[in-house]
Amino acid sequence: MRSRRDLLKSAVLGGGASVVAATALGSLGPEAAFATTAPAIEPGTPDPNFAEGRIRSIKENTLLVLGSNMVFHTIRVVDGTSLWKLGPVGFDQAKPGDGLYARGVRMPDGMLAAEAVWLNIVNIKGHIKNITSQTIHLDHNGHDVLCHVVAGKSVAIHSESPATSDLSMLKVSQHVQILGAWRPDTNEVDIATVFSPH
Repeated sequence: MRSRRDLLKSAVLGGGASVVAATALGSLGPEAAFATTAPAIEPGTPDPNFAEGRIRSIKENTLLVLGSNMVFHTIRVVDGTSLWKLGPVGFDQAKPGDGLYARGVRMPDGMLAAEAVWLNIVNIKGHIKNITSQTIHLDHNGHDVLCHVVAGKSVAIHSESPATSDLSMLKVSQHVQILGAWRPDTNEVDIATVFSPH
């Protein structure tokens, strides 16, 4: 069986391969964001198959991204690419200004054929300063982050319990970890999951 990387290379190079859906190749959701297998890389060396930054422009299925190190990345999205923005989404949800992390296959011309793209993903820890039915004010290293509950999307995982949409067990001063989607150019986050140790 051909690997995901072989299929992506074929799709980008126009080899005529039929690219199967990302879910058929295994989950690349946020829980797997940085756990995907990658070749051994020398310490301190950038991972050639990873890119991060903010989308500057979108043309057809290609993203032009300016990295935090001021290096531009060209990222191609194909049929087999998994995209996440508070949940699995289509390519039409990618917008200029979005932050992203992408992992994939570096092509000979330097372009990254994306296996997975995480749009505006944040994973932050802090303690709850205030909580309402719709928002959580989080103190994250002395910075106030306003986290929004999204109906039908936001869930909490308390200790070892299964995920629930009931966030009423969360309390002021409790330490939590929030996985969510940043609202670009704000201190606001839409909540995917709140993890609370107890």
